[in-house]
Amino acid sequence: MNNINIEIPSIAENIRIVESFIDNAKERFQLNDDIYGNIMIAVTEAVNNAIQHGNKGDKNKNVNLNLIIDQNTIRFKIEDEGPGFDLNNLPDPTSEENLEKPNGRGIFLMKHLCDEISFENDGRVVILEFYIN
Repeated sequence: MNNINIEIPSIAENIRIVESFIDNAKERFQLNDDIYGNIMIAVTEAVNNAIQHGNKGDKNKNVNLNLIIDQNTIRFKIEDEGPGFDLNNLPDPTSEENLEKPNGRGIFLMKHLCDEISFENDGRVVILEFYIN
């Protein structure tokens, strides 16, 4: 089992570091393009949420990104230092009044791109799992 961890300050530009991290994982673990695309979108979305909503863009707060890979699964754990949120109280991005809004689709997207998603620690931690075999 491989376990890789990075920590980044909550600055939007740091999403580039996350993209490089995922590119390196693709090469290192020979991920196919479909899974790679899903991982890239879902993980960058989760990190963006952690930066913007969790840590409120406070560069003194960090986002922790952990990758764990085993035989059949690649798992990303994204953790912020924010107050958390109520998962059951999110607006539905598919409802009429929310269709035109520029944000609010992140978790919806993540749920559709990964095989398993879970939230821990009042929403401060999101775990995205992708089946690789």
